[in-house]
Amino acid sequence: MKFQLAINLERMDETRDMRDVSRHTLDMVQMADEGGFNIVWAAEHHALEMTIAPNPFQILTWWATHTNRIRLGTAVAVAAYWHPINLAGEAAFTDLISGGRLEFGIGSGAYQREFDRMAPGLKQSDAYRYMQEMLPALKALWAGDYEHEGEFWSFPKSTSVPKPLQKPHPPIWVAARAPITFDYSVKNNCNIMSWPLTRPMSEVELYKERLDEAVTNNPGCPRPVFAIMRHTALYDTQSERSVPIHAAQRQLGQFENLFKNLGDVENGFPKTVEFSELENRAEYDPEMLHENLIFGTPDEVISKLKLYEALGVDEFIYYASMGLGLEEQKRSLELFCKEVIPEFS
Repeated sequence: MKFQLAINLERMDETRDMRDVSRHTLDMVQMADEGGFNIVWAAEHHALEMTIAPNPFQILTWWATHTNRIRLGTAVAVAAYWHPINLAGEAAFTDLISGGRLEFGIGSGAYQREFDRMAPGLKQSDAYRYMQEMLPALKALWAGDYEHEGEFWSFPKSTSVPKPLQKPHPPIWVAARAPITFDYSVKNNCNIMSWPLTRPMSEVELYKERLDEAVTNNPGCPRPVFAIMRHTALYDTQSERSVPIHAAQRQLGQFENLFKNLGDVENGFPKTVEFSELENRAEYDPEMLHENLIFGTPDEVISKLKLYEALGVDEFIYYASMGLGLEEQKRSLELFCKEVIPEFS
Protein backbone atom coordinates (compact mmCIF):
# COMPACT_ATOMS: atom_id res chain seq x y z
CA MET A 1 0.00 0.00 0.00
CA LYS A 2 1.19 3.48 -0.91
CA PHE A 3 0.44 6.72 0.91
CA GLN A 4 -0.91 10.11 -0.06
CA LEU A 5 -1.26 13.35 1.91
CA ALA A 6 -4.29 15.65 1.79
CA ILE A 7 -3.58 18.96 3.45
CA ASN A 8 -5.28 22.33 3.41
CA LEU A 9 -4.26 25.77 4.42
CA GLU A 10 -6.73 26.13 7.26
CA ARG A 11 -7.67 28.51 10.04
CA MET A 12 -10.25 27.69 12.67
CA ASP A 13 -10.41 31.28 13.90
CA GLU A 14 -8.69 34.65 13.42
CA THR A 15 -6.03 34.04 16.07
CA ARG A 16 -3.86 32.09 13.60
CA ASP A 17 -1.61 34.28 11.41
CA MET A 18 -2.03 33.37 7.74
CA ARG A 19 1.74 33.55 7.23
CA ASP A 20 2.23 30.86 9.86
CA VAL A 21 -0.38 28.70 8.14
CA SER A 22 1.40 29.09 4.81
CA ARG A 23 4.82 28.18 6.21
CA HIS A 24 3.41 25.22 8.12
CA THR A 25 1.60 23.80 5.10
CA LEU A 26 4.74 23.91 2.96
CA ASP A 27 6.77 22.32 5.77
CA MET A 28 4.29 19.44 5.88
CA VAL A 29 4.40 18.95 2.12
CA GLN A 30 8.20 18.88 2.17
CA MET A 31 8.16 16.34 5.02
CA ALA A 32 5.84 14.15 2.95
CA ASP A 33 8.12 14.51 -0.08
CA GLU A 34 11.15 13.40 1.90
CA GLY A 35 9.27 10.78 3.92
CA GLY A 36 8.04 8.58 1.09
CA PHE A 37 4.52 9.79 0.32
CA ASN A 38 3.40 9.18 -3.26
CA ILE A 39 0.99 12.10 -3.83
CA VAL A 40 -0.01 15.32 -2.07
CA TRP A 41 -3.46 16.76 -2.74
CA ALA A 42 -4.73 20.35 -2.84
CA ALA A 43 -8.46 21.07 -2.69
CA GLU A 44 -10.63 23.73 -4.31
CA HIS A 45 -12.88 25.75 -2.01
CA HIS A 46 -14.04 29.33 -1.92
CA ALA A 47 -14.65 31.92 0.82
CA LEU A 48 -13.98 29.44 3.63
CA GLU A 49 -11.13 29.76 6.12
CA MET A 50 -11.23 26.07 7.10
CA THR A 51 -10.13 25.16 3.55
CA ILE A 52 -8.18 28.00 1.94
CA ALA A 53 -7.84 26.86 -1.67
CA PRO A 54 -9.14 29.34 -4.28
CA ASN A 55 -7.09 27.73 -7.07
CA PRO A 56 -5.60 24.25 -6.58
CA PHE A 57 -3.22 24.67 -9.52
CA GLN A 58 -1.66 27.75 -7.98
CA ILE A 59 -1.13 25.79 -4.77
CA LEU A 60 0.43 22.88 -6.66
CA THR A 61 2.72 25.23 -8.58
CA TRP A 62 3.93 26.61 -5.24
CA TRP A 63 4.53 23.12 -3.87
CA ALA A 64 6.21 21.95 -7.08
CA THR A 65 8.97 24.53 -6.76
CA HIS A 66 9.81 23.31 -3.23
CA THR A 67 9.65 19.52 -3.72
CA ASN A 68 11.57 16.96 -5.74
CA ARG A 69 9.71 13.69 -6.10
CA ILE A 70 6.19 13.74 -4.72
CA ARG A 71 3.34 13.85 -7.21
CA LEU A 72 0.90 16.77 -7.07
CA GLY A 73 -2.87 16.37 -7.24
CA THR A 74 -6.12 18.31 -7.30
CA ALA A 75 -8.63 16.85 -4.85
CA VAL A 76 -10.68 18.03 -6.49
CA ALA A 77 -11.14 20.65 -9.20
CA VAL A 78 -14.88 21.41 -9.18
CA ALA A 79 -16.13 21.02 -12.75
CA ALA A 80 -19.00 23.48 -12.56
CA TYR A 81 -16.72 26.35 -11.52
CA TRP A 82 -14.52 26.11 -14.65
CA HIS A 83 -14.67 26.50 -18.42
CA PRO A 84 -13.20 23.42 -20.16
CA ILE A 85 -10.56 25.39 -22.10
CA ASN A 86 -9.46 27.19 -18.93
CA LEU A 87 -9.31 23.99 -16.87
CA ALA A 88 -7.45 22.06 -19.58
CA GLY A 89 -4.82 24.78 -19.90
CA GLU A 90 -4.33 25.26 -16.15
CA ALA A 91 -3.89 21.52 -15.61
CA ALA A 92 -1.54 21.10 -18.57
CA PHE A 93 0.61 24.04 -17.53
CA THR A 94 0.90 22.67 -13.99
CA ASP A 95 1.92 19.29 -15.40
CA LEU A 96 4.52 20.98 -17.61
CA ILE A 97 6.24 23.08 -14.97
CA SER A 98 6.15 20.30 -12.36
CA GLY A 99 8.03 17.94 -14.65
CA GLY A 100 5.04 15.69 -15.31
CA ARG A 101 3.98 15.24 -11.70
CA LEU A 102 0.30 16.21 -11.96
CA GLU A 103 -2.46 13.88 -10.75
CA PHE A 104 -5.72 15.37 -12.01
CA GLY A 105 -8.66 14.97 -9.63
CA ILE A 106 -12.07 16.23 -10.73
CA GLY A 107 -15.37 16.18 -8.88
CA SER A 108 -18.83 17.58 -8.39
CA GLY A 109 -18.22 19.82 -5.38
CA ALA A 110 -19.28 19.50 -1.76
CA TYR A 111 -21.17 22.46 -0.33
CA GLN A 112 -24.34 24.13 -1.57
CA ARG A 113 -23.04 27.34 0.00
CA GLU A 114 -20.24 27.43 -2.56
CA PHE A 115 -22.56 26.70 -5.48
CA ASP A 116 -24.79 29.58 -4.37
CA ARG A 117 -21.79 31.87 -4.89
CA MET A 118 -19.76 30.22 -7.65
CA ALA A 119 -22.57 28.76 -9.79
CA PRO A 120 -25.82 30.44 -8.68
CA GLY A 121 -28.93 28.39 -9.31
CA LEU A 122 -27.10 25.06 -9.51
CA LYS A 123 -28.03 22.39 -6.98
CA GLN A 124 -25.12 20.42 -5.58
CA SER A 125 -27.01 17.21 -6.32
CA ASP A 126 -27.03 18.08 -10.05
CA ALA A 127 -23.37 19.07 -10.30
CA TYR A 128 -22.19 15.59 -11.33
CA ARG A 129 -23.64 16.29 -14.78
CA TYR A 130 -21.10 19.08 -15.25
CA MET A 131 -18.28 16.73 -14.36
CA GLN A 132 -19.51 14.10 -16.81
CA GLU A 133 -19.64 16.64 -19.63
CA MET A 134 -16.33 18.22 -18.63
CA LEU A 135 -14.11 15.15 -18.54
CA PRO A 136 -14.39 13.99 -22.19
CA ALA A 137 -13.97 17.61 -23.30
CA LEU A 138 -10.73 17.89 -21.33
CA LYS A 139 -9.33 14.71 -22.86
CA ALA A 140 -10.19 15.98 -26.34
CA LEU A 141 -8.61 19.39 -25.70
CA TRP A 142 -5.43 17.77 -24.38
CA ALA A 143 -5.27 15.68 -27.55
CA GLY A 144 -5.65 18.51 -30.09
CA ASP A 145 -8.24 20.66 -31.86
CA TYR A 146 -11.76 20.06 -30.61
CA GLU A 147 -15.17 21.70 -31.02
CA HIS A 148 -17.76 21.31 -28.29
CA GLU A 149 -21.56 21.58 -28.32
CA GLY A 150 -22.90 20.45 -24.97
CA GLU A 151 -25.59 21.12 -22.41
CA PHE A 152 -23.43 23.42 -20.29
CA TRP A 153 -20.63 24.63 -22.58
CA SER A 154 -20.24 25.38 -26.25
CA PHE A 155 -17.13 26.65 -28.03
CA PRO A 156 -15.62 26.56 -31.54
CA LYS A 157 -12.58 24.53 -32.48
CA SER A 158 -9.85 24.97 -29.90
CA THR A 159 -7.11 23.08 -28.07
CA SER A 160 -5.30 23.07 -24.77
CA VAL A 161 -2.27 25.33 -24.72
CA PRO A 162 0.08 24.07 -23.48
CA LYS A 163 -0.35 20.32 -23.76
CA PRO A 164 0.32 18.10 -20.74
CA LEU A 165 3.81 16.67 -20.42
CA GLN A 166 2.35 13.26 -19.54
CA LYS A 167 0.86 11.39 -22.50
CA PRO A 168 -1.91 11.11 -23.35
CA HIS A 169 -2.72 13.10 -20.20
CA PRO A 170 -2.11 13.05 -16.42
CA PRO A 171 -3.74 10.26 -14.39
CA ILE A 172 -7.37 11.17 -13.69
CA TRP A 173 -9.04 10.71 -10.32
CA VAL A 174 -12.70 10.94 -9.36
CA ALA A 175 -14.14 11.29 -5.86
CA ALA A 176 -16.68 8.46 -5.54
CA ARG A 177 -19.21 7.17 -3.03
CA ALA A 178 -22.33 6.34 -5.06
CA PRO A 179 -22.49 3.22 -7.28
CA ILE A 180 -23.12 5.38 -10.37
CA THR A 181 -19.83 7.22 -9.79
CA PHE A 182 -17.85 4.00 -9.33
CA ASP A 183 -19.32 2.72 -12.58
CA TYR A 184 -18.52 5.99 -14.38
CA SER A 185 -14.94 5.93 -13.08
CA VAL A 186 -14.28 2.38 -14.28
CA LYS A 187 -15.86 3.05 -17.69
CA ASN A 188 -13.69 6.15 -18.17
CA ASN A 189 -10.40 4.78 -16.80
CA CYS A 190 -10.37 7.07 -13.76
CA ASN A 191 -8.75 6.25 -10.44
CA ILE A 192 -11.00 6.47 -7.39
CA MET A 193 -10.68 8.28 -4.08
CA SER A 194 -13.33 7.74 -1.43
CA TRP A 195 -13.88 9.38 1.94
CA PRO A 196 -15.98 7.47 4.48
CA LEU A 197 -16.09 10.53 6.78
CA THR A 198 -16.20 9.27 10.38
CA ARG A 199 -18.17 6.13 9.58
CA PRO A 200 -16.93 2.66 10.57
CA MET A 201 -14.88 0.18 8.53
CA SER A 202 -18.10 -1.25 7.13
CA GLU A 203 -18.39 1.92 5.02
CA VAL A 204 -14.96 1.24 3.48
CA GLU A 205 -16.02 -2.33 2.81
CA LEU A 206 -19.14 -1.00 1.07
CA TYR A 207 -17.02 1.18 -1.23
CA LYS A 208 -14.81 -1.79 -2.06
CA GLU A 209 -17.92 -3.82 -2.94
CA ARG A 210 -19.07 -1.02 -5.24
CA LEU A 211 -15.67 -0.96 -6.92
CA ASP A 212 -15.69 -4.73 -7.43
CA GLU A 213 -19.20 -4.58 -8.84
CA ALA A 214 -18.25 -1.80 -11.27
CA VAL A 215 -15.21 -3.74 -12.47
CA THR A 216 -17.34 -6.87 -12.97
CA ASN A 217 -19.97 -4.89 -14.90
CA ASN A 218 -17.39 -3.38 -17.24
CA PRO A 219 -15.34 -6.27 -18.69
CA GLY A 220 -12.26 -5.13 -20.53
CA CYS A 221 -11.88 -1.96 -18.47
CA PRO A 222 -8.80 -1.91 -16.23
CA ARG A 223 -9.24 -1.86 -12.47
CA PRO A 224 -8.58 1.67 -11.20
CA VAL A 225 -6.31 2.61 -8.34
CA PHE A 226 -8.50 2.66 -5.22
CA ALA A 227 -7.63 5.14 -2.45
CA ILE A 228 -9.36 5.78 0.88
CA MET A 229 -9.03 9.02 2.84
CA ARG A 230 -9.26 9.29 6.63
CA HIS A 231 -8.40 11.94 9.19
CA THR A 232 -5.07 10.82 10.63
CA ALA A 233 -3.17 11.78 13.77
CA LEU A 234 -0.35 9.96 15.54
CA TYR A 235 1.02 10.64 19.00
CA ASP A 236 3.75 9.22 21.19
CA THR A 237 1.72 8.09 24.22
CA GLN A 238 -1.86 7.27 25.16
CA SER A 239 -1.93 10.36 27.38
CA GLU A 240 -2.25 12.44 24.18
CA ARG A 241 -5.24 10.48 22.88
CA SER A 242 -7.85 13.17 23.53
CA VAL A 243 -5.99 15.94 21.63
CA PRO A 244 -6.87 14.92 18.03
CA ILE A 245 -10.35 13.80 19.09
CA HIS A 246 -11.22 17.26 20.42
CA ALA A 247 -9.68 18.92 17.36
CA ALA A 248 -11.67 16.68 15.04
CA GLN A 249 -14.91 17.33 16.92
CA ARG A 250 -14.44 21.07 16.52
CA GLN A 251 -13.53 20.91 12.85
CA LEU A 252 -16.26 18.40 12.01
CA GLY A 253 -18.77 20.67 13.76
CA GLN A 254 -17.84 23.35 11.21
CA PHE A 255 -18.07 20.77 8.42
CA GLU A 256 -21.61 19.86 9.50
CA ASN A 257 -22.55 23.54 9.30
CA LEU A 258 -21.40 23.64 5.67
CA PHE A 259 -22.64 20.18 4.72
CA LYS A 260 -26.15 21.03 5.93
CA ASN A 261 -25.92 24.57 4.47
CA LEU A 262 -26.96 26.20 7.74
CA GLY A 263 -25.64 29.56 6.50
CA ASP A 264 -23.99 30.56 9.77
CA VAL A 265 -20.61 31.71 8.40
CA GLU A 266 -18.97 34.96 9.47
CA ASN A 267 -15.86 36.36 7.77
CA GLY A 268 -15.24 32.94 6.26
CA PHE A 269 -15.43 31.06 9.58
CA PRO A 270 -18.34 28.58 9.91
CA LYS A 271 -19.89 28.39 13.33
CA THR A 272 -19.23 25.05 15.03
CA VAL A 273 -22.51 23.19 15.30
CA GLU A 274 -23.28 21.88 18.78
CA PHE A 275 -23.40 18.09 18.68
CA SER A 276 -26.57 18.09 20.78
CA GLU A 277 -28.29 19.68 17.78
CA LEU A 278 -27.21 16.98 15.30
CA GLU A 279 -29.31 13.98 14.38
CA ASN A 280 -26.09 12.15 13.51
CA ARG A 281 -24.26 13.19 16.68
CA ALA A 282 -23.35 9.57 17.39
CA GLU A 283 -20.88 9.88 14.50
CA TYR A 284 -18.80 12.24 16.67
CA ASP A 285 -18.64 10.20 19.85
CA PRO A 286 -15.02 10.22 21.13
CA GLU A 287 -14.73 6.44 21.28
CA MET A 288 -16.17 6.12 17.81
CA LEU A 289 -13.80 8.76 16.42
CA HIS A 290 -10.80 6.99 17.92
CA GLU A 291 -11.91 3.64 16.55
CA ASN A 292 -12.92 4.72 13.04
CA LEU A 293 -10.34 7.38 12.27
CA ILE A 294 -6.62 6.71 12.00
CA PHE A 295 -5.78 8.04 15.44
CA GLY A 296 -3.29 6.34 17.71
CA THR A 297 0.29 5.51 18.54
CA PRO A 298 2.38 4.22 15.61
CA ASP A 299 1.66 0.58 16.53
CA GLU A 300 -2.08 1.26 16.70
CA VAL A 301 -2.05 3.05 13.37
CA ILE A 302 -0.09 0.24 11.69
CA SER A 303 -2.68 -2.27 12.92
CA LYS A 304 -5.55 -0.15 11.60
CA LEU A 305 -3.93 0.35 8.20
CA LYS A 306 -3.21 -3.36 7.81
CA LEU A 307 -7.01 -3.83 7.65
CA TYR A 308 -7.22 -1.42 4.72
CA GLU A 309 -4.36 -3.16 2.95
CA ALA A 310 -5.99 -6.57 3.45
CA LEU A 311 -9.28 -5.26 2.07
CA GLY A 312 -7.62 -4.22 -1.18
CA VAL A 313 -7.07 -0.49 -0.70
CA ASP A 314 -4.18 0.46 -3.00
CA GLU A 315 -3.32 3.83 -1.50
CA PHE A 316 -4.23 5.45 1.82
CA ILE A 317 -4.84 9.21 1.97
CA TYR A 318 -3.58 10.73 5.23
CA TYR A 319 -5.95 13.67 5.82
CA ALA A 320 -3.91 16.03 7.96
CA SER A 321 -6.23 19.04 8.19
CA MET A 322 -8.65 18.97 11.10
CA GLY A 323 -7.79 21.95 13.27
CA LEU A 324 -5.01 20.14 15.13
CA GLY A 325 -2.20 22.33 16.48
CA LEU A 326 0.68 22.94 14.09
CA GLU A 327 3.30 21.23 16.24
CA GLU A 328 1.01 18.25 16.82
CA GLN A 329 0.49 17.97 13.06
CA LYS A 330 4.22 17.91 12.42
CA ARG A 331 4.92 15.37 15.14
CA SER A 332 2.14 13.16 13.77
CA LEU A 333 3.54 13.27 10.24
CA GLU A 334 7.07 12.66 11.51
CA LEU A 335 5.92 9.53 13.35
CA PHE A 336 4.02 8.35 10.28
CA CYS A 337 7.04 8.74 8.00
CA LYS A 338 9.48 7.13 10.40
CA GLU A 339 7.38 4.39 11.99
CA VAL A 340 4.46 3.57 9.69
CA ILE A 341 5.52 3.85 6.05
CA PRO A 342 8.47 1.43 6.46
CA GLU A 343 6.02 -1.27 7.62
CA PHE A 344 4.31 -1.17 4.21
CA SER A 345 7.33 -0.85 1.94
